[in-house]
Amino acid sequence: MSNTKFPDGFMWGGATAANQFEGGYNLGGKGLACADLFTGGTHTEPRRITAKLEESTFYPSHEAVDFYHHYKEDIRLMAEAGFKVFRMSINWTRIFPTGKEAEPNEEGLQFYEDVFNELKKYQIEPLVTIAHFDIPLALTNEVNGWASRDLIDYYLHFCEVIFKRYKHLVKHWLTFNEINTSTMEIGNYLSLGIRHAEGDFLHQKDDPTVRYQALHHQFVASAKAVKLGHSINPDFMIGCMIAYMPRYPRTCEPSDVLLAKQTEAMHSHFCGDVHVKGYYPFYANTYFKDNGITIEFAPEDEQVLREGTVDFYTFSYYLTLCASNDPAYKNSGKSVIGGAENPYLKTNDWGMQTDPVGLRIALNDLYTRYNIPLMVVENGLGAFDKLEDDGTINDPYRIDYFKEHILQMHKAIQDGVDLIGFTIWGCIDLVSASTGEMAKRYGIIYVDKYDDGTGDYSRKKKASYYWYKDVISSNGENGLEE
Repeated sequence: MSNTKFPDGFMWGGATAANQFEGGYNLGGKGLACADLFTGGTHTEPRRITAKLEESTFYPSHEAVDFYHHYKEDIRLMAEAGFKVFRMSINWTRIFPTGKEAEPNEEGLQFYEDVFNELKKYQIEPLVTIAHFDIPLALTNEVNGWASRDLIDYYLHFCEVIFKRYKHLVKHWLTFNEINTSTMEIGNYLSLGIRHAEGDFLHQKDDPTVRYQALHHQFVASAKAVKLGHSINPDFMIGCMIAYMPRYPRTCEPSDVLLAKQTEAMHSHFCGDVHVKGYYPFYANTYFKDNGITIEFAPEDEQVLREGTVDFYTFSYYLTLCASNDPAYKNSGKSVIGGAENPYLKTNDWGMQTDPVGLRIALNDLYTRYNIPLMVVENGLGAFDKLEDDGTINDPYRIDYFKEHILQMHKAIQDGVDLIGFTIWGCIDLVSASTGEMAKRYGIIYVDKYDDGTGDYSRKKKASYYWYKDVISSNGENGLEE
């Protein structure tokens, strides 16, 4: 008998985002979102942001893998795999095309109601991200996105409508996806909808004061959304979502250790501390002072943050990073996040170094810090999958990746961590957020869609699908043998 059985009620499942998965960008009354101006890219040529839609340019999110028309088939495939939970997002502009309308778009509301009812039919719990890198383009063009405090009220209007409409269909909500990406330059347009000149979306004109002020507005909006949601349905569980990227010191030289702690604090802990503890931590105030950043608080903001703390903490985990003060190592890593390369870890085709043990470390650190339920809502491997002549897709590398990470999650639970669920990223192939390509496939289900826009959208189960199904059906007793 295996000793890797997970706790009863553990929520196994998968995760997607509307702008990478749904498609139907101009159907059903949907308006344009910032994500609709992201072009395609490759793992060697970064995607771009265009100032407006260009007829000759391919925008992957416009069709993505067409969940909009395939949701019944996709949910059936999830059910066959035994999913207990499906993390998805609601496309803001499908409900409010410009973000400013007084009345919502009924066709958009009905679409998601149909999706939730389909999930309910198979007893799959939806875990809904309210804002997953998805901001109405009109709010970027007219008020500069989250740099404007106006976004708080627009967002809360969106929340109120979906909380009331789906209060009997959805229990678990996340306010913002990977909110801490806004502590980095990449967050300007992606997370905050701050106006951006055409060009490489990884390198943007950056004003840290504007960026952190915009992030503050998201903190306030999140806290208010938590209170609003609980007033509509006290049974709602409303959480945060952090892109958790632990930092190791490259060496045990004390300055490397200090740098690792400082960078991890601002990039991985700051947002979680505000969400869970309800106030700005001391180290953030020191960082702002040292960097000439001033955050404007409205008189009620401190109380709002204290009263709107989250019920549970969720995070994505893909990699760990190294910090070094030595110029020879400082920027030796290939990750878009930067940092030094770790000589003890393997690096994949996209420069990410995989570190399963780091997940156990992260879970222990987070539970020690917050002592509330945790959930890993993104973890996955992008890879060049090959469709064989007989129609099979053999991806043992993905099975190995998940197996190694799930084993470390089980060890963290044995350590005493309250881990309640796990949703693999891109359970069905989707558009990569970082590179804008389909070739970087994450799913356990293959979609016949390619980077030139061709494909018939047919779905095929990969070898990893059958493996994950076995893990779920046995609650971890099968498929995880060390």
